[in-house]
Amino acid sequence: MNQIHFLDISFMYNGSAQIITPVLLQDEDEHEMILVDCGYPDFLPLLQEAAHKQQLTLDDLAKVIVTHHDMDHIGSLAALKRTYPHLEIIAYESEAPYIAGQKTSLRLEQAQATLVHLSSGEKQHAEEFIRFLQSIEPSAVDRTVTNHERLPLCGGIEIIHTPGHMPGHISLYLIASKTLIAGDAVVIENGRLEIANPSYTLDMQEAIRSVRHLLEYDIEQLICYHGGSFQGDVKQALRELLQAYDPPQEVLNG
Repeated sequence: MNQIHFLDISFMYNGSAQIITPVLLQDEDEHEMILVDCGYPDFLPLLQEAAHKQQLTLDDLAKVIVTHHDMDHIGSLAALKRTYPHLEIIAYESEAPYIAGQKTSLRLEQAQATLVHLSSGEKQHAEEFIRFLQSIEPSAVDRTVTNHERLPLCGGIEIIHTPGHMPGHISLYLIASKTLIAGDAVVIENGRLEIANPSYTLDMQEAIRSVRHLLEYDIEQLICYHGGSFQGDVKQALRELLQAYDPPQEVLNG
């Protein structure tokens, strides 16, 4: 039986307490482990500690699947690869050049574009954020995947292209357990599903379309990078989220 382990990592960021939930998948048929996303820079010890709490070791890690190239998802990728050189890094085909540093991060471009609209005080914080983004160490991608591609791991993992937060964002559908690993396609806030921070969502209409696409899947368990495991009726929660952002036409015209 394949297993899903939540690597909840608590930390302080910009003066506030935060939690992220990388996921560790254990494929008992292939006798290997797969990590989905890996946190900010210098989070490798936190990942190792979180795995240890689950009676696991990252020494058994075989693959890392990256949902997109934001700093809190790829920050420790290069350190992971250095520590475990056998790791295979997997990402969506259009994301690979950003992860490898061959293209400028879209988040960095976004941050640089905002500078002209900021006050001097705001600009100082923005410039610090830009320097932080520029410090993210790139890492080559070993294997690229495409939309609806199925990886023969953990009973089958279907790649779902869920653009919006970023153009190359992916979510993962674990076929055997009917589990969706959403990445940042949706997040959990106060027990409700939401679109990830609109300020960091590069195309809100695409993000809404991606949520609608998720409704096509039979999802019994939903795991968000920000919020962990969703408790409740997943499909109903997705429908309510869509209604909040994209109400029925008759409501708009009423």
